[in-house]
Amino acid sequence: MALRDWQAQCIHKAVAQYSSGVRHFFCQATPGAGKTRMSAELAKQLFDQNQIDAVVCLAPSCQVVEGFQLTFTQVLNKAFDGRMGAAGMAMTYQALEHQRDVFWRLFRNMRVLAIFDEIHHCSVGDGKEGANLWGQQILQKIQDVAVFTLALSGTPWRSDQHAIALARYSTPEGNLIVDYQYSLSNSIADKVCRVPHITLLDHSSVTIRHPQRDAKAYAGFAKLLRDSEVTYESLVTNPEINIKLLELAKKQLDKARQTLPDAGGLVIASNIDHAHRLAELLRQMGDEAVVVSTHRPDAGAAIDKFRMESSRWIIAVGMVAEGTDIPRLAVCCYLSRIRTEMHFRQVLGRVLRRRGAIDGDAWMFMLAEPLLAECAERLMDDLPEHLAFCEHLRFVAVDAGDEAQTKNSDEADGDAPTSGSESDSRSGSNERSERDQASSALASIVLSGYYRERLLAFF
Repeated sequence: MALRDWQAQCIHKAVAQYSSGVRHFFCQATPGAGKTRMSAELAKQLFDQNQIDAVVCLAPSCQVVEGFQLTFTQVLNKAFDGRMGAAGMAMTYQALEHQRDVFWRLFRNMRVLAIFDEIHHCSVGDGKEGANLWGQQILQKIQDVAVFTLALSGTPWRSDQHAIALARYSTPEGNLIVDYQYSLSNSIADKVCRVPHITLLDHSSVTIRHPQRDAKAYAGFAKLLRDSEVTYESLVTNPEINIKLLELAKKQLDKARQTLPDAGGLVIASNIDHAHRLAELLRQMGDEAVVVSTHRPDAGAAIDKFRMESSRWIIAVGMVAEGTDIPRLAVCCYLSRIRTEMHFRQVLGRVLRRRGAIDGDAWMFMLAEPLLAECAERLMDDLPEHLAFCEHLRFVAVDAGDEAQTKNSDEADGDAPTSGSESDSRSGSNERSERDQASSALASIVLSGYYRERLLAFF
């Protein structure tokens, strides 16, 4: 398989930089662009030039580690399991702290290329707080003894704003300096990644009803979250809202499978209970879904099975969001309680990997929560102005008691009227706040009015 242009350019620059005496190289490439393959080909060139004796790859999850092992074995045509005669090994960052001295002697006795995937997980602190555990291991035991290092990231920033291990920053601005950058705009132009289409679901009138207070209506989710005690998690786990988002995602997946029969959909859930509720909703719509989470012992096998089959949906909790390679995923329904830009972009990256000429589009559906909306809008900054396009759509789904609105609903898109109250899906979770509990006990949510959809599309 021929290298993509960006991969060849990055490898050429890294080899030149290493040859000039600079030992550390930082590559930022958009999720889905092919960083693992580029890393393996770089290692092959360094082996061929007799500049390294072994490779050690570190990644944040077992699924990503397995991907490194497979790719490096294929490219290097040698075992990559850490045993005698192997070209190297891959392991999780968590495994570093459990390695014995025989592992660390490898760096002292051999010329090792150390590759750090999703390096943003490794912090060096902010001057007040020290490095996190993974960052400490890199700084103390690898940085100065590896003959070369390669740091990789598709989302090179941290939610806590701490500096990233092995990264350089400009002064006084504090901007990250990378040695090679491959943006989303580049990847779309090169037909490496799909064009993302992001739908933000909002509602025109959300009424909060209290047992001992007057009901109050809010014109949209942003005002509701800003001016009431209702939490984002109570919205993202609300059954009616879940049904609407799943219906939109299902409709798009049906359309995608007309061209790509094995196209798959990914749903990111807030917790395990929520994931199983979403699976049941999809079953009621006539679709089946597999649920994977960090609590499922065979989650890795289930993901591999889904990757190779043509089944429609996989619902994930704490998995799949980063690094996991399932190229047939084309549609994502984002119902996670996490609202950081890093997580948003990592999840979007799962549906961006392009497979061929007719595989040019990806779709994400999520709530019009202000932070997430800002993340989606900033995504356009990665694209030339002529590629950024914003369209406002309006679809009606209203309270059954409002005849006038119901008529509008039927005329707009034929959706059945909907109404109901908030259902808290966080039972048994230790992470629910007292505020969540209070709002669930005292308030109910009624959706009366119409849904609004804002489509952020790139053409």
